[in-house]
Amino acid sequence: MVLTTCESQEAAQKLGAGLVKAKLAACAQMHPVSSIYSWKGQIHIDPEVRLIIKTPEDMYSRVEAFVLEHHSYEVPQVVKAPITGGLAAYLDWMEQTTSA
Repeated sequence: MVLTTCESQEAAQKLGAGLVKAKLAACAQMHPVSSIYSWKGQIHIDPEVRLIIKTPEDMYSRVEAFVLEHHSYEVPQVVKAPITGGLAAYLDWMEQTTSA
């Protein structure tokens, strides 16, 4: 899985749909969050939308490149979290969905 945040529902939807359309992700889930972070010496508290991108581990570098190319943030969150297990049928679907 790859995690990122976007400034709006529309931005997250566009990024997630682009990843799925490009077969880089089997699924992208959006969740509203409130983020507290330090940026350029100031503390910010902002609403964001977390995007959870479901993709096989071997697709990470391509997903990262896509996010960097299409994201509006100067330095977007792009964090990989390994999937260490799960329902075999779901994991198979994820692999099949993202294969070219």
